Amino acid sequence: MASTLEQLAAFIADTDFEQLPPSLVEQAKRHLLDTFGASLAGTDSAIWRDCLALVSEEGGRALVSVWGGEQQVSPRQAAWLNGVAAHMYELDDTGGCDHSGAVVIPALLAALPLASHPVDGRALIAAMIVGYDVGRRVLEACGGYSAHNGAGWHSTASCGVFGAAAAVCNLLQLEPEKCASALGIAASFSGGLWGFIHDGSHTKKLHAARAAEGGVQAALLAQRGINGPSAVFEAKWGGFLQTLAPETQQPDALTADLGSVWKLARCSIKPYAACRGTHSAIDALGILLSQHPVNVENIERIVVGLNPFLLEMCGGRELHSLASAQMSLPYALAARALYGSAELASYDDAKRLHPQIDALMARIVLVIDEQQSRDDEPWVRIETQQGEQWQQHVAVPSGAPANPLSLDALLAKYRSLAGRVLPLEQVAQLEAICLELEEVADVREVVSLLQPTA
Repeated sequence: MASTLEQLAAFIADTDFEQLPPSLVEQAKRHLLDTFGASLAGTDSAIWRDCLALVSEEGGRALVSVWGGEQQVSPRQAAWLNGVAAHMYELDDTGGCDHSGAVVIPALLAALPLASHPVDGRALIAAMIVGYDVGRRVLEACGGYSAHNGAGWHSTASCGVFGAAAAVCNLLQLEPEKCASALGIAASFSGGLWGFIHDGSHTKKLHAARAAEGGVQAALLAQRGINGPSAVFEAKWGGFLQTLAPETQQPDALTADLGSVWKLARCSIKPYAACRGTHSAIDALGILLSQHPVNVENIERIVVGLNPFLLEMCGGRELHSLASAQMSLPYALAARALYGSAELASYDDAKRLHPQIDALMARIVLVIDEQQSRDDEPWVRIETQQGEQWQQHVAVPSGAPANPLSLDALLAKYRSLAGRVLPLEQVAQLEAICLELEEVADVREVVSLLQPTA
Protein backbone atom coordinates (compact mmCIF):
# COMPACT_ATOMS: atom_id res chain seq x y z
CA MET A 1 0.00 0.00 0.00
CA ALA A 2 1.27 3.47 -0.87
CA SER A 3 2.47 5.61 2.03
CA THR A 4 0.79 8.88 2.93
CA LEU A 5 3.59 10.82 1.27
CA GLU A 6 3.30 8.71 -1.90
CA GLN A 7 -0.46 9.25 -2.04
CA LEU A 8 -0.03 13.02 -1.68
CA ALA A 9 2.72 13.06 -4.30
CA ALA A 10 0.56 11.16 -6.79
CA PHE A 11 -2.32 13.58 -6.15
CA ILE A 12 -0.03 16.56 -6.80
CA ALA A 13 1.41 15.07 -9.98
CA ASP A 14 -1.82 13.74 -11.46
CA THR A 15 -4.45 16.39 -10.70
CA ASP A 16 -5.51 18.44 -13.72
CA PHE A 17 -8.24 20.89 -14.67
CA GLU A 18 -10.65 18.28 -16.00
CA GLN A 19 -11.04 16.77 -12.54
CA LEU A 20 -12.20 20.01 -10.94
CA PRO A 21 -15.87 20.81 -10.20
CA PRO A 22 -17.06 23.96 -12.05
CA SER A 23 -18.05 25.65 -8.79
CA LEU A 24 -14.52 25.17 -7.48
CA VAL A 25 -13.06 26.72 -10.64
CA GLU A 26 -15.29 29.77 -10.16
CA GLN A 27 -14.17 30.10 -6.56
CA ALA A 28 -10.50 29.79 -7.53
CA LYS A 29 -10.84 32.70 -9.97
CA ARG A 30 -12.37 34.87 -7.27
CA HIS A 31 -9.60 34.01 -4.82
CA LEU A 32 -6.97 34.81 -7.45
CA LEU A 33 -8.50 38.21 -8.12
CA ASP A 34 -8.88 38.89 -4.40
CA THR A 35 -5.22 38.03 -3.80
CA PHE A 36 -4.13 40.35 -6.58
CA GLY A 37 -6.09 43.21 -5.04
CA ALA A 38 -4.62 42.62 -1.58
CA SER A 39 -1.11 42.24 -3.03
CA LEU A 40 -1.20 45.37 -5.16
CA ALA A 41 -2.33 47.41 -2.16
CA GLY A 42 0.46 45.82 -0.15
CA THR A 43 3.11 47.19 -2.51
CA ASP A 44 2.10 50.65 -1.33
CA SER A 45 3.62 50.13 2.12
CA ALA A 46 6.86 51.09 3.82
CA ILE A 47 7.64 47.53 4.88
CA TRP A 48 7.30 46.22 1.33
CA ARG A 49 9.52 49.01 -0.02
CA ASP A 50 12.19 48.12 2.54
CA CYS A 51 11.99 44.48 1.43
CA LEU A 52 12.29 45.55 -2.20
CA ALA A 53 15.37 47.63 -1.36
CA LEU A 54 16.97 44.57 0.24
CA VAL A 55 16.27 42.44 -2.83
CA SER A 56 17.61 45.17 -5.12
CA GLU A 57 20.85 45.24 -3.15
CA GLU A 58 21.19 41.47 -3.45
CA GLY A 59 20.77 41.41 -7.21
CA GLY A 60 20.01 38.11 -8.92
CA ARG A 61 18.85 36.58 -12.16
CA ALA A 62 16.06 38.87 -13.38
CA LEU A 63 13.31 36.62 -14.71
CA VAL A 64 10.16 37.64 -12.87
CA SER A 65 8.37 40.96 -12.56
CA VAL A 66 7.50 42.34 -9.14
CA TRP A 67 3.78 43.02 -8.80
CA GLY A 68 2.96 46.69 -8.67
CA GLY A 69 6.42 47.75 -9.85
CA GLU A 70 8.81 47.71 -12.77
CA GLN A 71 11.61 45.65 -11.20
CA GLN A 72 12.71 42.23 -12.44
CA VAL A 73 14.02 39.77 -9.85
CA SER A 74 14.77 36.06 -9.47
CA PRO A 75 11.94 33.54 -8.97
CA ARG A 76 12.75 33.06 -5.28
CA GLN A 77 12.91 36.80 -4.72
CA ALA A 78 9.62 37.30 -6.57
CA ALA A 79 7.86 34.68 -4.45
CA TRP A 80 9.16 36.37 -1.31
CA LEU A 81 8.39 39.96 -2.30
CA ASN A 82 4.95 39.22 -3.67
CA GLY A 83 4.19 37.13 -0.59
CA VAL A 84 5.07 40.11 1.63
CA ALA A 85 2.74 42.30 -0.41
CA ALA A 86 -0.11 39.78 -0.35
CA HIS A 87 -0.15 39.45 3.44
CA MET A 88 0.75 43.06 4.23
CA TYR A 89 -2.67 44.45 5.09
CA GLU A 90 -4.50 41.37 6.45
CA LEU A 91 -6.82 41.43 3.44
CA ASP A 92 -5.79 38.14 1.85
CA ASP A 93 -7.98 35.06 2.00
CA THR A 94 -8.12 32.66 4.91
CA GLY A 95 -9.20 29.15 5.83
CA GLY A 96 -6.51 27.28 3.92
CA CYS A 97 -3.07 26.85 5.42
CA ASP A 98 -4.36 29.53 6.87
CA HIS A 99 -3.63 32.37 4.39
CA SER A 100 -3.19 30.21 1.30
CA GLY A 101 -3.62 32.90 -1.35
CA ALA A 102 -0.65 34.88 -0.05
CA VAL A 103 1.53 31.76 -0.19
CA VAL A 104 0.38 29.69 -3.17
CA ILE A 105 -0.26 32.42 -5.75
CA PRO A 106 3.07 34.29 -5.35
CA ALA A 107 4.88 30.94 -5.56
CA LEU A 108 3.03 29.92 -8.72
CA LEU A 109 3.58 33.12 -10.64
CA ALA A 110 7.22 33.23 -9.58
CA ALA A 111 7.73 29.78 -11.10
CA LEU A 112 6.06 30.58 -14.43
CA PRO A 113 9.29 31.45 -16.32
CA LEU A 114 10.74 28.10 -15.25
CA ALA A 115 8.03 26.04 -16.94
CA SER A 116 9.14 24.23 -20.08
CA HIS A 117 5.90 25.15 -21.84
CA PRO A 118 3.46 28.07 -21.93
CA VAL A 119 1.09 27.79 -18.98
CA ASP A 120 -2.57 28.33 -19.76
CA GLY A 121 -5.28 29.47 -17.38
CA ARG A 122 -6.57 25.97 -16.78
CA ALA A 123 -3.17 24.74 -15.68
CA LEU A 124 -2.75 27.69 -13.33
CA ILE A 125 -6.16 27.07 -11.75
CA ALA A 126 -5.39 23.38 -11.23
CA ALA A 127 -2.00 24.09 -9.65
CA MET A 128 -3.54 26.75 -7.41
CA ILE A 129 -6.26 24.38 -6.18
CA VAL A 130 -3.69 21.64 -5.51
CA GLY A 131 -1.64 24.09 -3.44
CA TYR A 132 -4.61 25.18 -1.37
CA ASP A 133 -5.55 21.53 -0.84
CA VAL A 134 -2.17 20.28 0.35
CA GLY A 135 -1.49 23.28 2.60
CA ARG A 136 -4.83 22.82 4.37
CA ARG A 137 -4.41 19.07 4.70
CA VAL A 138 -1.08 19.55 6.46
CA LEU A 139 -2.71 21.97 8.90
CA GLU A 140 -5.54 19.52 9.60
CA ALA A 141 -2.95 16.79 10.12
CA CYS A 142 -1.39 19.01 12.80
CA GLY A 143 -4.72 18.91 14.64
CA GLY A 144 -6.38 21.91 13.00
CA TYR A 145 -6.03 25.66 13.27
CA SER A 146 -6.73 26.12 16.98
CA ALA A 147 -4.43 23.33 18.10
CA HIS A 148 -1.51 24.19 15.83
CA ASN A 149 -1.66 27.96 16.18
CA GLY A 150 -2.47 27.63 19.85
CA ALA A 151 0.85 25.82 20.26
CA GLY A 152 2.61 28.93 18.96
CA TRP A 153 3.09 28.03 15.28
CA HIS A 154 1.80 30.41 12.63
CA SER A 155 0.29 27.93 10.21
CA THR A 156 0.50 30.26 7.21
CA ALA A 157 4.24 29.73 7.39
CA SER A 158 4.59 26.29 8.95
CA CYS A 159 1.98 24.59 6.74
CA GLY A 160 1.89 27.04 3.84
CA VAL A 161 5.31 25.97 2.57
CA PHE A 162 3.83 22.56 1.68
CA GLY A 163 1.03 24.21 -0.29
CA ALA A 164 3.47 26.37 -2.21
CA ALA A 165 5.71 23.40 -3.00
CA ALA A 166 2.75 21.30 -4.14
CA ALA A 167 1.41 24.05 -6.39
CA VAL A 168 4.75 24.62 -8.10
CA CYS A 169 5.31 20.87 -8.57
CA ASN A 170 1.94 20.57 -10.29
CA LEU A 171 2.64 23.61 -12.46
CA LEU A 172 6.04 22.28 -13.53
CA GLN A 173 4.54 18.81 -14.13
CA LEU A 174 7.03 17.00 -11.91
CA GLU A 175 6.73 13.24 -11.58
CA PRO A 176 5.42 11.80 -8.27
CA GLU A 177 8.86 10.89 -6.91
CA LYS A 178 10.02 14.47 -7.23
CA CYS A 179 6.77 15.79 -5.76
CA ALA A 180 7.42 13.59 -2.73
CA SER A 181 10.95 14.95 -2.40
CA ALA A 182 9.65 18.51 -2.65
CA LEU A 183 7.29 17.91 0.27
CA GLY A 184 10.12 16.42 2.28
CA ILE A 185 12.34 19.41 1.57
CA ALA A 186 9.48 21.77 2.39
CA ALA A 187 9.15 20.14 5.80
CA SER A 188 12.69 21.24 6.66
CA PHE A 189 11.91 24.77 5.43
CA SER A 190 8.87 25.02 7.71
CA GLY A 191 8.72 27.60 10.50
CA GLY A 192 6.94 30.71 11.71
CA LEU A 193 6.08 31.72 15.29
CA TRP A 194 3.32 33.85 16.83
CA GLY A 195 5.82 35.90 18.84
CA PHE A 196 4.82 39.05 16.92
CA ILE A 197 1.49 39.10 18.72
CA HIS A 198 3.05 40.54 21.89
CA ASP A 199 4.66 43.67 20.51
CA GLY A 200 3.23 44.39 17.04
CA SER A 201 6.49 43.49 15.30
CA HIS A 202 6.59 42.86 11.57
CA THR A 203 7.39 39.17 11.27
CA LYS A 204 3.79 38.13 10.49
CA LYS A 205 4.06 40.13 7.26
CA LEU A 206 7.05 37.99 6.29
CA HIS A 207 5.60 34.57 7.02
CA ALA A 208 3.55 34.08 3.85
CA ALA A 209 6.53 35.33 1.86
CA ARG A 210 8.92 32.90 3.47
CA ALA A 211 6.55 30.00 2.84
CA ALA A 212 6.10 30.99 -0.81
CA GLU A 213 9.86 31.29 -1.30
CA GLY A 214 10.50 27.99 0.49
CA GLY A 215 7.91 26.21 -1.62
CA VAL A 216 9.47 27.44 -4.86
CA GLN A 217 12.91 26.44 -3.68
CA ALA A 218 11.74 23.00 -2.51
CA ALA A 219 10.15 22.25 -5.89
CA LEU A 220 13.15 23.46 -7.87
CA LEU A 221 15.57 21.45 -5.74
CA ALA A 222 13.46 18.34 -6.15
CA GLN A 223 13.28 18.94 -9.89
CA ARG A 224 17.07 18.77 -10.01
CA GLY A 225 17.18 15.50 -8.09
CA ILE A 226 17.75 16.70 -4.51
CA ASN A 227 16.10 14.20 -2.18
CA GLY A 228 13.76 15.03 0.67
CA PRO A 229 13.11 12.63 3.57
CA SER A 230 10.46 9.99 2.95
CA ALA A 231 9.38 9.73 6.60
CA VAL A 232 8.24 13.34 6.76
CA PHE A 233 4.70 12.48 7.96
CA GLU A 234 5.53 9.26 9.78
CA ALA A 235 5.48 8.94 13.58
CA LYS A 236 9.26 8.97 13.71
CA TRP A 237 11.76 11.20 15.44
CA GLY A 238 12.55 14.19 13.19
CA GLY A 239 9.35 13.94 11.17
CA PHE A 240 7.23 17.03 10.61
CA LEU A 241 4.14 15.96 12.56
CA GLN A 242 6.13 14.25 15.28
CA THR A 243 8.11 17.45 15.84
CA LEU A 244 5.56 20.25 15.38
CA ALA A 245 2.39 18.48 16.52
CA PRO A 246 3.40 15.50 18.69
CA GLU A 247 0.26 15.58 20.86
CA THR A 248 -2.32 16.79 18.34
CA GLN A 249 -1.31 15.13 15.07
CA GLN A 250 -3.99 13.47 12.93
CA PRO A 251 -2.07 12.01 9.98
CA ASP A 252 -5.16 10.47 8.39
CA ALA A 253 -6.32 14.01 7.52
CA LEU A 254 -3.58 14.20 4.90
CA THR A 255 -5.34 11.80 2.56
CA ALA A 256 -8.95 11.64 3.77
CA ASP A 257 -11.26 12.11 0.74
CA LEU A 258 -8.25 13.15 -1.34
CA GLY A 259 -9.38 14.32 -4.76
CA SER A 260 -13.06 14.37 -3.83
CA VAL A 261 -13.24 16.90 -0.98
CA TRP A 262 -11.46 20.07 -2.10
CA LYS A 263 -10.10 22.31 0.63
CA LEU A 264 -10.39 25.54 -1.36
CA ALA A 265 -14.16 25.15 -0.96
CA ARG A 266 -13.81 25.87 2.78
CA CYS A 267 -11.76 29.05 2.32
CA SER A 268 -13.01 32.58 3.01
CA ILE A 269 -12.52 35.97 1.38
CA LYS A 270 -12.04 38.68 3.98
CA PRO A 271 -14.16 41.84 3.93
CA TYR A 272 -12.17 43.53 6.72
CA ALA A 273 -8.51 44.57 7.07
CA ALA A 274 -8.14 42.71 10.35
CA CYS A 275 -7.36 39.26 11.68
CA ARG A 276 -10.10 36.82 10.75
CA GLY A 277 -10.74 36.20 14.44
CA THR A 278 -12.30 39.67 14.69
CA HIS A 279 -14.75 39.36 11.81
CA SER A 280 -17.77 37.78 13.48
CA ALA A 281 -17.67 40.43 16.19
CA ILE A 282 -17.43 43.20 13.58
CA ASP A 283 -20.43 41.69 11.80
CA ALA A 284 -22.36 41.44 15.06
CA LEU A 285 -21.65 45.05 16.00
CA GLY A 286 -22.64 46.17 12.51
CA ILE A 287 -25.99 44.40 12.85
CA LEU A 288 -26.62 45.99 16.25
CA LEU A 289 -25.80 49.48 15.01
CA SER A 290 -28.07 49.07 12.00
CA GLN A 291 -30.96 47.75 14.10
CA HIS A 292 -30.50 50.22 16.97
CA PRO A 293 -29.02 53.50 15.76
CA VAL A 294 -27.18 54.95 18.72
CA ASN A 295 -24.65 57.74 18.99
CA VAL A 296 -21.22 56.53 20.04
CA GLU A 297 -21.17 58.99 22.95
CA ASN A 298 -24.29 57.31 24.34
CA ILE A 299 -22.66 53.87 24.46
CA GLU A 300 -21.80 52.99 28.04
CA ARG A 301 -20.01 49.76 27.17
CA ILE A 302 -19.49 47.30 24.36
CA VAL A 303 -19.08 43.86 25.92
CA VAL A 304 -17.64 40.95 23.99
CA GLY A 305 -17.90 37.35 25.20
CA LEU A 306 -15.14 35.19 23.75
CA ASN A 307 -12.98 32.13 24.34
CA PRO A 308 -9.49 32.26 25.90
CA PHE A 309 -7.71 31.43 22.63
CA LEU A 310 -9.31 34.37 20.82
CA LEU A 311 -8.62 36.65 23.78
CA GLU A 312 -4.94 35.71 23.67
CA MET A 313 -4.75 36.18 19.90
CA CYS A 314 -6.88 39.29 19.39
CA GLY A 315 -7.34 40.89 22.80
CA GLY A 316 -4.47 43.37 22.48
CA ARG A 317 -4.95 47.13 22.55
CA GLU A 318 -1.61 48.37 21.25
CA LEU A 319 -2.22 50.60 18.22
CA HIS A 320 1.09 52.29 17.46
CA SER A 321 1.94 49.76 14.79
CA LEU A 322 -0.42 48.75 12.02
CA ALA A 323 0.46 45.10 12.64
CA SER A 324 -0.73 45.19 16.25
CA ALA A 325 -3.87 47.19 15.43
CA GLN A 326 -4.89 44.62 12.82
CA MET A 327 -4.73 41.89 15.45
CA SER A 328 -6.81 43.93 17.94
CA LEU A 329 -10.48 43.03 18.38
CA PRO A 330 -11.13 46.16 20.51
CA TYR A 331 -9.77 48.39 17.76
CA ALA A 332 -11.75 46.63 15.04
CA LEU A 333 -14.96 47.27 16.97
CA ALA A 334 -14.02 50.87 17.73
CA ALA A 335 -13.28 51.49 14.04
CA ARG A 336 -16.60 49.95 13.02
CA ALA A 337 -18.49 52.13 15.51
CA LEU A 338 -16.65 55.39 14.80
CA TYR A 339 -15.81 55.13 11.11
CA GLY A 340 -18.56 52.84 9.87
CA SER A 341 -16.19 50.11 8.69
CA ALA A 342 -13.07 48.11 9.41
CA GLU A 343 -11.72 48.50 5.88
CA LEU A 344 -8.12 49.39 5.14
CA ALA A 345 -8.75 53.15 5.27
CA SER A 346 -9.94 52.78 8.87
CA TYR A 347 -6.44 51.63 9.84
CA ASP A 348 -4.64 54.76 8.62
CA ASP A 349 -2.45 56.40 11.25
CA ALA A 350 -4.70 59.43 11.66
CA LYS A 351 -7.76 57.31 12.36
CA ARG A 352 -6.00 54.63 14.36
CA LEU A 353 -4.39 57.11 16.74
CA HIS A 354 -7.30 59.56 17.04
CA PRO A 355 -8.24 60.45 20.66
CA GLN A 356 -11.81 59.29 20.00
CA ILE A 357 -10.50 55.77 19.53
CA ASP A 358 -8.87 55.72 22.96
CA ALA A 359 -12.05 56.99 24.56
CA LEU A 360 -14.21 54.32 22.95
CA MET A 361 -11.76 51.46 23.42
CA ALA A 362 -11.76 52.21 27.15
CA ARG A 363 -15.45 51.24 27.08
CA ILE A 364 -14.93 47.98 25.18
CA VAL A 365 -14.79 45.08 27.62
CA LEU A 366 -13.68 41.55 26.73
CA VAL A 367 -14.94 38.76 28.99
CA ILE A 368 -14.32 35.03 28.90
CA ASP A 369 -17.42 33.00 28.05
CA GLU A 370 -16.85 29.62 29.67
CA GLN A 371 -19.45 28.03 27.38
CA GLN A 372 -17.42 28.72 24.25
CA SER A 373 -14.96 26.31 22.68
CA ARG A 374 -11.78 27.46 20.96
CA ASP A 375 -13.51 27.50 17.59
CA ASP A 376 -16.65 29.39 18.64
CA GLU A 377 -17.28 32.95 17.49
CA PRO A 378 -17.79 35.73 20.07
CA TRP A 379 -21.00 37.54 20.94
CA VAL A 380 -21.28 41.33 21.23
CA ARG A 381 -23.49 43.39 23.53
CA ILE A 382 -24.09 47.15 23.44
CA GLU A 383 -25.05 48.78 26.75
CA THR A 384 -26.23 52.39 26.58
CA GLN A 385 -26.12 55.13 29.18
CA GLN A 386 -29.92 54.99 29.21
CA GLY A 387 -29.82 51.38 30.40
CA GLU A 388 -30.68 49.72 27.10
CA GLN A 389 -28.93 46.48 26.12
CA TRP A 390 -28.80 44.65 22.80
CA GLN A 391 -26.81 41.50 22.10
CA GLN A 392 -25.90 39.80 18.83
CA HIS A 393 -24.01 36.67 17.82
CA VAL A 394 -22.86 35.89 14.26
CA ALA A 395 -21.95 32.21 14.06
CA VAL A 396 -20.59 32.39 10.49
CA PRO A 397 -18.66 35.56 9.61
CA SER A 398 -19.16 37.35 6.31
CA GLY A 399 -16.92 36.06 3.55
CA ALA A 400 -17.07 32.44 4.75
CA PRO A 401 -18.33 29.75 2.34
CA ALA A 402 -21.64 29.58 4.22
CA ASN A 403 -21.91 33.39 4.25
CA PRO A 404 -20.03 34.44 1.10
CA LEU A 405 -19.36 37.90 -0.20
CA SER A 406 -21.41 38.71 -3.26
CA LEU A 407 -19.54 39.13 -6.53
CA ASP A 408 -20.32 42.85 -6.38
CA ALA A 409 -18.80 43.10 -2.90
CA LEU A 410 -15.72 41.17 -3.97
CA LEU A 411 -15.22 43.36 -7.03
CA ALA A 412 -15.69 46.52 -4.98
CA LYS A 413 -12.98 45.33 -2.59
CA TYR A 414 -10.63 44.37 -5.43
CA ARG A 415 -11.12 47.65 -7.29
CA SER A 416 -10.55 49.78 -4.21
CA LEU A 417 -7.27 47.97 -3.47
CA ALA A 418 -5.85 47.51 -6.96
CA GLY A 419 -6.77 51.11 -7.80
CA ARG A 420 -4.24 52.30 -5.23
CA VAL A 421 -1.46 51.15 -7.56
CA LEU A 422 -2.79 50.52 -11.07
CA PRO A 423 -4.59 52.84 -13.51
CA LEU A 424 -8.33 52.23 -13.49
CA GLU A 425 -8.34 50.90 -17.05
CA GLN A 426 -5.74 48.32 -16.10
CA VAL A 427 -7.68 47.40 -12.95
CA ALA A 428 -10.63 46.59 -15.20
CA GLN A 429 -8.50 44.58 -17.64
CA LEU A 430 -7.00 42.47 -14.86
CA GLU A 431 -10.44 41.86 -13.41
CA ALA A 432 -11.84 40.72 -16.76
CA ILE A 433 -9.00 38.34 -17.56
CA CYS A 434 -9.06 36.74 -14.09
CA LEU A 435 -12.79 36.10 -14.27
CA GLU A 436 -12.33 34.30 -17.61
CA LEU A 437 -9.04 32.67 -16.69
CA GLU A 438 -9.86 29.20 -18.01
CA GLU A 439 -10.02 30.72 -21.51
CA VAL A 440 -6.53 32.29 -21.32
CA ALA A 441 -3.94 30.53 -23.49
CA ASP A 442 -0.87 31.99 -21.77
CA VAL A 443 -1.08 33.39 -18.23
CA ARG A 444 1.80 35.72 -18.90
CA GLU A 445 -1.01 37.97 -20.10
CA VAL A 446 -2.19 38.11 -16.51
CA VAL A 447 1.28 38.79 -15.13
CA SER A 448 1.80 41.67 -17.55
CA LEU A 449 -1.23 43.42 -16.07
CA LEU A 450 0.26 43.41 -12.57
CA GLN A 451 2.80 46.10 -13.50
CA PRO A 452 1.65 49.75 -13.66
CA THR A 453 3.55 50.28 -16.91
CA ALA A 454 1.71 47.51 -18.77
